[in-house]
Amino acid sequence: MISFDRLANALDDRPALQRRARLAALTVVVRSGEEAATIRVGEAIAVTAGASSGAAITLIATPETWAAYAAAVPPVGFQSIVGMVRMGTLQVEGDMLAFGRNLLFLEQLFAALRPEAPAEVRPAGGAPVIEPVVGRYLRLDLGGRPHRIYFEEAGQGIPLVCLHTAGADGRQYRALLNDAEITRRFRVLVFDLPWHGKSSPPPGFEREAYQLTTDLYVDTVMAFCRALGLERPAVMGCSIGGRAVLHLALRHGDYFRAAIGLQSATHADPGADTRLRDLGVLHRPDVHGQEAAAGSVACLIAPTSPERWETLWHYMQGGPGVFLGDLNYYFADGDLRNGLLDGLDTERCPLHLLTGEYDLSATPALTAELAKLVKATSFQVMEGLGHFPMSENPAQFRKYLLPVLERI
Repeated sequence: MISFDRLANALDDRPALQRRARLAALTVVVRSGEEAATIRVGEAIAVTAGASSGAAITLIATPETWAAYAAAVPPVGFQSIVGMVRMGTLQVEGDMLAFGRNLLFLEQLFAALRPEAPAEVRPAGGAPVIEPVVGRYLRLDLGGRPHRIYFEEAGQGIPLVCLHTAGADGRQYRALLNDAEITRRFRVLVFDLPWHGKSSPPPGFEREAYQLTTDLYVDTVMAFCRALGLERPAVMGCSIGGRAVLHLALRHGDYFRAAIGLQSATHADPGADTRLRDLGVLHRPDVHGQEAAAGSVACLIAPTSPERWETLWHYMQGGPGVFLGDLNYYFADGDLRNGLLDGLDTERCPLHLLTGEYDLSATPALTAELAKLVKATSFQVMEGLGHFPMSENPAQFRKYLLPVLERI
C-alpha cells in the first residue's frame, strides 16, 4: 500500500507549484481499496487519514493501480492521473469542472508519489550559436481568403514537409530542423497551420468559431507545397498530422513520394470517461483553456521523456478554442473508418507508420490495425515514446526515423 503522506512535500522547492496551489483551494479525497486519505490544497498540502466531507472530487482506484502509478517508470496506461481516467482504471466522483480546472496541477501534485528522478544536469551551451534554421512568411489565399503562413526550413535535398499536432505548432520539430545528418539529404519544412503558432487567423476571424475539417487541412497542405514549388516531397505528420498524411496519400498519392504517419490511426480512442470533453473545459470562460489542454495531453507523453515540459508548453500557448477546433477533425470529420481507406495505394505512395508505446489515443493497437488494413510499407512501435515523439524525446525518436528516411 502506497502512502499518500508523500504529497505533503509536493510543494517543496517548487515556487511555481506553490503559487498554483494557493489559487487551487481544493480538497481531494483519494480512495485506495478500503483505505482513504484527504488532501487539502492551499498555502501548504495537508494530508489526513480518512475521507473528509466537503471534498470537491474523489479519486478512486485499487491499491494495485496506485502502486503501478507510483512506480519509478509506470507501465503504459498508468503514467498519469488523466491517463488512468482514460483507461478506466481510476474513477472520478464529484465536481468534474473542478477536476477540469486543475488537471495540470493534479498531475504535478500526484507525481510526488513517485521516487524523485535524479535532476538532469545539462552543460552550458558555450559560445553563442546561430541555428541553421530559416523562418519566413508565405502569403497566399486559402478558401478565397488571404492568409499569412509562417514556416521554417533547414537543409537541402528531398523536401520533407512536417505537420504538427492539434493545438500546437511547428516548434515541435525543432530538433529535426537542427539534425545535420537529416538536413544533409532532406530539405525539412515545417509550417504552422492558420490560427496556430505564428500563423495568424484570417481577417474576420473574430466573428467565427475555428473548426478544422478534412478538406481545409488537405487543401492547406497542398497550397503550401505548390506555392513553394516542391517537387515530389515526402510528408510526415503527427497526431492530426498523422491522420492528414492518410488523407493526403488518398487524394494526392501521385504527388508525394512517401508519407510518414506518427501516431496514425483511422480514428482516435476517446477514452473511458468523456465527461471533460462534454463539459467543454478546453474553451469556456471559467477555465484556463490552455492549461487544461496541457493537462489533457500530459497523459499521452512517456514518463521518461526528457522534453515533457517543453512539449506541454506549446499547448499552454495556443489560441482560445484552437485545440478544440482541431479535435473536430481528429474525432469526427477526419474519421477514416467504414471503408474510407479503400483507395489508399501504398505502392503508389509508400506509407511508413511509427507509433509510441505510451500513446493512449492513437494506440499501437490502432496503428497496427491501420497497418494491416492498408498494407503499410513499414510499421514499428517506438519504445519509450508517447504521442509527441519528435518533441518529447528527439534522441529516441531519431533512432526510429533514420531508417525510414534511409528507405525514402
